[in-house]
Amino acid sequence: MNPTIRKATATDCKQLLELVRELARYERAPDEVTVSLDEFIDAGFGDHPVWEAFVAEVDGHIVGMSLFYIRYSTWKGRRLYLEDIIVTEHMRGKGVGRLLFDETWKECQSKGYSGMVWQVLEWNEPAIQFYEKYGATFDGEWVNVAIASSEAISK
Repeated sequence: MNPTIRKATATDCKQLLELVRELARYERAPDEVTVSLDEFIDAGFGDHPVWEAFVAEVDGHIVGMSLFYIRYSTWKGRRLYLEDIIVTEHMRGKGVGRLLFDETWKECQSKGYSGMVWQVLEWNEPAIQFYEKYGATFDGEWVNVAIASSEAISK
């Protein structure tokens, strides 16, 4: 088993969305994935793509992905935001995540961005231990905040 790492294409999106759903089940939020396949494809490969991804492929099957985009920090400048790194359950612990992470980090460096940032659930010990091997810093000071476009805002 020697995974091939390559850039994702639009034809990969169905398998990528399956990986996203697998991650949602692992993170105990299976009903939170509401994006449609059409939206997913358009957001990555339409007229105005907002994300890119690397995929790990073994024998023609996608077994992992790293999905990312560029964000801007008023303090640090351009940074690569790693939205998700996902490895299918039966391939975890076999170095696939490391290959995807390393390729994503190389992309960040080759573009001259000031760094790479991401989030990890505080209970996800395997992921935390993985990131600690890279010397990642963990910031417990910030709180995640969100509002959905379907929610009414009253002033």
